[in-house]
Amino acid sequence: MTIATDMMADEADDHFHDECGVFGIFGRQDAAAIVTLGLHALQHRGQEAAGIVSFDGTQFHVERHIGLIGDNFTKQAVIDSLKGSRAIGHTRYATTGGSGLRNVQPLFAELSEGGIAVAHNGNITNAMTVQRRLQKEGAIFSSTSDTETILHLIATSKERDTNARFINAVSQIEGAFSLVALSSKKMIGCRDPLGIRPLVLGDLDGAWILASETCALDIIGARFVRDLKPGEMVVVTSKGIESFFPFEPRPSRFCIFEYVYFARPDSSVEGRNVYGVRKQIGVELARESPVDADLVVPVPDSGTPAAIGFAQEAGLPFELGIIRNHYVGRTFIQPTDSIRHMGVKLKHNANRQMIEGKRVVLVDDSIVRGTTSQKIVQMVRDAGAREVHMRIASPPTRASCFYGVDTPETAKLLASRMSVEEMAEFIRVDSLTFLSIDGLYRAVGHAARNMEQPQFCDACFTKDYPTRLLDHEGADNVRQLSLLATRG
Repeated sequence: MTIATDMMADEADDHFHDECGVFGIFGRQDAAAIVTLGLHALQHRGQEAAGIVSFDGTQFHVERHIGLIGDNFTKQAVIDSLKGSRAIGHTRYATTGGSGLRNVQPLFAELSEGGIAVAHNGNITNAMTVQRRLQKEGAIFSSTSDTETILHLIATSKERDTNARFINAVSQIEGAFSLVALSSKKMIGCRDPLGIRPLVLGDLDGAWILASETCALDIIGARFVRDLKPGEMVVVTSKGIESFFPFEPRPSRFCIFEYVYFARPDSSVEGRNVYGVRKQIGVELARESPVDADLVVPVPDSGTPAAIGFAQEAGLPFELGIIRNHYVGRTFIQPTDSIRHMGVKLKHNANRQMIEGKRVVLVDDSIVRGTTSQKIVQMVRDAGAREVHMRIASPPTRASCFYGVDTPETAKLLASRMSVEEMAEFIRVDSLTFLSIDGLYRAVGHAARNMEQPQFCDACFTKDYPTRLLDHEGADNVRQLSLLATRG
């Protein structure tokens, strides 16, 4: 294993990873090229694999690759092979053991009424239960992705109309899902009844677009139309667009961590600008946990907006006291003992001139396992900081996510086994505080969390899961379930 692989593998397990982004367009001759650009804007939602399926009026074309969008889909030969005026695409992050090509989406199948491709963001929490039932009935699965369960449910539905077959399929699944599907005649988008994961509708000169975030619309100059509502299904055909609500209405439980970390800062989700929310998170954090210090330093890049808000509210200077190297690859040089002991700083380096002799407030979005925070704090101390205080722009993360986010097992979450005081001692800071759950809710426009009916999904902080977890009964964490290693 190389130095970078060794070090980055450790750091990768100390952060959350969203599972994927979806994008689709209907009614544009350069559909595949547009999807490529849209997926490029959604690359932050998944960097391990991507796929595009297009339809040219006669047949479907499929390209699926391991790696980044720019490494695989900017070649003219690839774009030329994806003919047609409609296409959907997917970019994903796979957990350990799930990065094989057979699990790369969109998944495509030839059914009795024609071909269909499906891609989804989220996690179906009863996928294994449904899969076992289907296997007993003779179904054969070629991947370990929960998305294939949806394909089988569509294929085995007794309904005759495509819309009805799709509704029949999604009515049998639970959990979090924002889906895009493509048949020979239509493109379908659908959100789960709680709207846990985002999905937006856009328009590009009359061509309808479905995307995980508005930043994917911005990159192509498309017009944002609206967010799909929780439980809504839209169907796009050559005649236009129709909206259906196949589920019983339920109060929205959108994932609040999209605002903290997952969504791109320049996106707007559920009517709120992400950058603005993150700045307000910093404001709330400064009000709750003031500290006598000389400057505020973000842990780049995800801690930057909150650090700006914190500094402005606290009246402290904001400085880039840590510089991130954006060009670290997966491999670097073969390790030797002498290089191992150098403590090579491949990803972050302290800006000594800014922090030497100063009382520093470090602002980060979250603490997962704590190993990265520990290294960051030590690096700042080595650069001469007199005091190091850490402020976290979210509540302590105490539970795994079962809705499409790669989370370390519960036992590895630092907040699940330590008090805040013990965590401060572990990462060696002079003080450590987290944003309260009510502070987070205030930052997104609510006075406080409604204890009886929470306005968001915040299970990673509160263990209050908004759906049944049929596949997880008795499970301590997501990694105990092989299917979830390749969830959407």
